[in-house]
Amino acid sequence: MLDFRPILFVIGVLLSVLAFAMAIPATVDAASGHADWQVFAAAGAVSLFVGIALVLTTRSGWGAFSVRQGFLLVSLAWAVIALFGALPFAFSELRLSPADALFESMSGVTTTGATVIVGLDAAPPGILIWRAILQWLGGIGIIVMAIAVLPVLRVGGMQLFRVEAFETDKILPRAAQLAGEISIVYLGLTAAAALLFWSLGMDGFDAVAHAMTAIATGGYSTRDASVGHFDSAVIDYAVSLVMVLGSIPFVLYLRVLRGKPLAPLRDSQVRWMLIVLASAIALLSAWLVHGGQFALPDALRYTTFNVVSVMTGTGYATNDFDLWGGFAMVVFFLLMFVGGCAGSTTCGIKIFRFQVLAATAGTQLKRLMHPHGVFLAYYHGKPVPEQVSLSVTSFFFLFIGAFGLLAAALALVGLDYVTAISCAASAIANVGPGLGPIIGPAGTYASLPDTAKWLLCLGMLLGRLELFTVLVLFMPHFWRG
Repeated sequence: MLDFRPILFVIGVLLSVLAFAMAIPATVDAASGHADWQVFAAAGAVSLFVGIALVLTTRSGWGAFSVRQGFLLVSLAWAVIALFGALPFAFSELRLSPADALFESMSGVTTTGATVIVGLDAAPPGILIWRAILQWLGGIGIIVMAIAVLPVLRVGGMQLFRVEAFETDKILPRAAQLAGEISIVYLGLTAAAALLFWSLGMDGFDAVAHAMTAIATGGYSTRDASVGHFDSAVIDYAVSLVMVLGSIPFVLYLRVLRGKPLAPLRDSQVRWMLIVLASAIALLSAWLVHGGQFALPDALRYTTFNVVSVMTGTGYATNDFDLWGGFAMVVFFLLMFVGGCAGSTTCGIKIFRFQVLAATAGTQLKRLMHPHGVFLAYYHGKPVPEQVSLSVTSFFFLFIGAFGLLAAALALVGLDYVTAISCAASAIANVGPGLGPIIGPAGTYASLPDTAKWLLCLGMLLGRLELFTVLVLFMPHFWRG
């Protein structure tokens, strides 16, 4: 029989943290004289009451977590946080419908960045900072999960990082200590990004909000035109830098602080991510210059920002790349699936899985040429265990299958081909904007039917939690074990 007490205890703690986080937008609204501070105060009180009740009623009588409890905890935690995080959206001045409120909250906590809100420039400041807080909390949450939980649950090849995260970093042998150190780094990078954006011309509020969503690779902006509102090349490049920093494994930052400044560049994941980014930027810049759409400096500026934004799953925009032509749309569509590095705030398939797939495929080709030879796939200079290769391959095909099923379901509820395909890709890879005139960089998800929004909420949750973590709950054997 599955013991729910430790699961409910942790969810209670998380709801209590969420309640205290709601005090920030309540204070912002109160300081600006906006009545929505009462909404945040009430939502915070409800969250705190439920959180404390769960903690007090489940704080004793249980031992260590089992693997099954871990799977259930991760899925329930994200769903419950999204549900309670939707309360301010539903009862604020915006009066979003239940589908819209949950969509906005789920998009925030999964750092997807898709939005149904139109008129961000005139939206209450509390709502704007709440959207940023949701993404910031979702970003640190996924880092901790990728380091402390997913390797233990052996989801999609993440067990490959169990050794790297704990055995090689003997200074911080326990997951809680490691998570605490990384949280400090995360907070420090956020503060540094806010100071950088402020020094380049953003006001203080915009600088803090964009710093939180850039390091979380979330993409929520305080402006309808996103970062394009500021119309500044230096801001574009600065935000691009922060998005890249959010895409690097945060364990590597600890190694930098311990006196190994070149640790990120020595990591094969980081190197290949930078190679893919540079290649896509060069290709699209050449395409735009050759087509006469931009001069080279502007082409580099716009392609750098939007390529980094899409590939890292951030979802900011500075230019409507739907107008860049068919080749550009295909490149952006493919980049949606790539993602950044494992152990970062990014989503998608992630670089290391492509590396493992390539190494495994290369090994299979060698075996075909030399049937009696012994060949091993390597990642980061170490042999890849067969279990990891199988996990990565399974994840890849499940990812593509989930994308296809979600796209088909969206088409069934009335979305056109381009919108359905790009909606599914954007949700499952947690990117944010899609392609086409409806949900492209210049559009929002507001006009989609409610059924499509519910489906996309499920897609965002699946993508954020690496698919297996959620889907395993639907297996009868999980509940009988």
